[in-house]
Amino acid sequence: MSPRLDETRTRIAASTKPSAPDETGVTYAPGTEGLEDLPEIPPFDEVGALDARALSKTLFARLESLPEGTHEHAYVRNTLVELNLALVKFAASRFRSRSEPMEDIVQVGTIGLIKSIDRFELSRGVEFPTFAMPTIIGEIKRFFRDTSWSVRVPRRLQELRLDLAKATDELAQRFDRAPTVDELAHRLGLTNDEVVEGMAASNAYTASSLDAQPEEDDTEGSLSDRIGYEDHGLEGIEYVESLKPLIAILPARDRQILSLRFVANMTQSEIGEELGISQMHVSRLLSRTLVKLRKGLTLEE
Repeated sequence: MSPRLDETRTRIAASTKPSAPDETGVTYAPGTEGLEDLPEIPPFDEVGALDARALSKTLFARLESLPEGTHEHAYVRNTLVELNLALVKFAASRFRSRSEPMEDIVQVGTIGLIKSIDRFELSRGVEFPTFAMPTIIGEIKRFFRDTSWSVRVPRRLQELRLDLAKATDELAQRFDRAPTVDELAHRLGLTNDEVVEGMAASNAYTASSLDAQPEEDDTEGSLSDRIGYEDHGLEGIEYVESLKPLIAILPARDRQILSLRFVANMTQSEIGEELGISQMHVSRLLSRTLVKLRKGLTLEE
């Protein structure tokens, strides 16, 4: 779990543990003296939706009358957070199919709940759940946007991926087939290059394992089976191309010796019999030719 989420949990839990009853038998949380006129709040897991809404209105009214930075303000604010955590869990349930742990999603949503509590005003006549839900969901989506991409891409391309997904679904339903790049570009008012760039960026959202099992109708095997191997023969292409003009200016007999030795794979004795010269003479001619070619390559470099 990230330090940011741990800090959120600590901040929410602060000042909410009740102290022992005083001589009057009344139990207070630390710093809650002067809040005796608030209604008795049952355990948070036993509060229904309607009760939580009614209690929240009372607490919001009291929160507006308390100065920030006081123990009383912190206690009422933290109580509101605990009282409305059901909103966060409901919003987080929409993202249960994501790979992130649900506990992290809930705590990120709780950050959105805290922001909503700090911004909410009773005088506007809006119900708190209606006001808070967009902020909670927005905070969760921002979390996924910042952490879920396998490869980090610019914000512009992240947003373009969403626009392309929506446009693709709309056009696929209209045409009963996958839309073309031209159709997507016309629908979004973009150029074809921008659409292609957005499609390429979409591949960075998730990374597939090289050992991932193929689909049932996939006959090509896993991704690792389709990755090309290193062709060591490519290393010699540069030398071959560099040698071609040097070999072309050699005498005909030297070119023939090179061909018989390195193309036909004949021994020096066999080459001598083929040309009617001794094996020792073939060795001298071959050595002289190789030295000449080596010098030619060195001078070119």
